[in-house]
Amino acid sequence: MSKLHIDSITKSFKDNNILRDIYLGCETGQIIGILGRNGVGKSTLLKIIFGTVSSDTQFIRYNDKVLKSISDRKNRIAYLPQDIFLPKYNTIKTLIPLFCNKKNTDLLLTSDLIRPFLSEKPKDLSRGEQRVIEALMIIYSEADFVLLDEPFHSLSPKISAALKAAIIEQSAYKGFIISDHNYQEVLDISHQIFLLREGYLKQIQDLKELIFRKAFNLYI
Repeated sequence: MSKLHIDSITKSFKDNNILRDIYLGCETGQIIGILGRNGVGKSTLLKIIFGTVSSDTQFIRYNDKVLKSISDRKNRIAYLPQDIFLPKYNTIKTLIPLFCNKKNTDLLLTSDLIRPFLSEKPKDLSRGEQRVIEALMIIYSEADFVLLDEPFHSLSPKISAALKAAIIEQSAYKGFIISDHNYQEVLDISHQIFLLREGYLKQIQDLKELIFRKAFNLYI
């Protein structure tokens, strides 16, 4: 079992404290959901953990290794950003091995979700089709920890269900941290739920609290 320890993350833009002393722990086998209103810093937090955005302070450790650069995170942390990232002019079949080992490449090449698009190029696919392909490549990557930012965006209920099944399957070997405005999809598969509000990350122990907050538009 591998552990990802995230501690003392702070981030400010001018006088606005976006993240205040964030702590989060994740182990392989866990699925953690992060909810919060648009603009509270969920994506910023995931980018800091992945290493593509700097923070004012941070301490991130993978097992006994302190992660100080993005190269330290290679094959340890993978990240699905909100924006489409696949090269437009390469076929899906040639892109899969860039993210996955041979075992998982072979698995995705036979996946019903991807097989119809193997000879296609991302530029010719819809946003929803690109989204599920990108998500699966990251979910089945070699990293022990996977950060997913809006993985269910633009997906039909049927495809979302298949993607959730893939996350659950891979959670036997990996740890997941997921943020999505389709909060029910996150609730369906998460072992722990956290709410990011006013810069602080708070674990939600009782889902009734989320129902109350939703009713008064306090978090989404």
